[in-house]
Amino acid sequence: MTWLVLIAAFLIPAAGLGPLRRLLARRAILDRPNERSSHDRPVPKGAGLLVVPAVALGWFLTGTVPVAVIALGTCLAAISWFDDLRELPVLPRFAVQALAVGLGIIVLPGDLQMLQGLAPFWLDRALAFVAWLWFVNLFNFMDGIDGITGTATLAAGLGFAFLPWIAGPNPAGLVLAAAAAGFLLWNWPPARLFLGDVGSIGLGYLIGWLLLGLAASGQWIPALLLAAYHLADATLTLLLRLSRGEAVWKPSRAHFYQRGARALGGHRPAMLRIGPVQMLLAGLAVVAGTWPQAAFPALFGGGLAVAALLCYFATVARKMPDAV
Repeated sequence: MTWLVLIAAFLIPAAGLGPLRRLLARRAILDRPNERSSHDRPVPKGAGLLVVPAVALGWFLTGTVPVAVIALGTCLAAISWFDDLRELPVLPRFAVQALAVGLGIIVLPGDLQMLQGLAPFWLDRALAFVAWLWFVNLFNFMDGIDGITGTATLAAGLGFAFLPWIAGPNPAGLVLAAAAAGFLLWNWPPARLFLGDVGSIGLGYLIGWLLLGLAASGQWIPALLLAAYHLADATLTLLLRLSRGEAVWKPSRAHFYQRGARALGGHRPAMLRIGPVQMLLAGLAVVAGTWPQAAFPALFGGGLAVAALLCYFATVARKMPDAV
């Protein structure tokens, strides 16, 4: 049964995104270049219309994730589709995300706490709410060049799959990886199709649930490692933009990966550097989860790899002033 589910999770985007792409192009549902874009031509957007349902269906059939969380993630993705079409105001969009995260927190079993009892229950849940909501948004912020979200989802899925939660590979992670692989056939640079908010917000919510469950089960180092690159790039960029007095709720081209892509001459060379780091982080997460004595060395190694990549992107961008 699991193999059939994985094949379906891969084929739904791999085979279905071609017809969807033609439909989106006919309807002129395009991500058009602007002053904040990292691409230079209109590209159809909305691949999340198939990628998120592929993950949701796979999770439902394998029974590895609560149905309520699957439903909430799917509904949030559907609402985000309206944002793709009409660009909803910031506050209603953020309120819907907060509601979905809040309802998801309620589903989290009471005996699971992100800080394992080091903080009062209410504070633990409040921190979990903030962390999950931030991850949903940073995952969206980081969807700015071809291949980056698909590769991040693939790496996270493989990491989740082989962490020692259960005897054998975790079907939730395998489904996530299979759907991401199907999407990457269309999104690897040069991308022929973008996820859209329907995909990046929906996947951010669903992956955030897995990360939260991982941390709440005591494996917070693997959780940090799986999110490390996105967390570091998005958080540092946010702080830098705040220091400059920018409107941080608006899209920007200031992320390290975007600056690196411009300085290196395209999305592909940037992804040939980001992809291996994301896979390394997934491998280190599995090491940390499998051998507790190796957890802190793995965290140090992952942090060093992320810091090195961010410094590299910042350095090459400084050599090209127009890339900053």
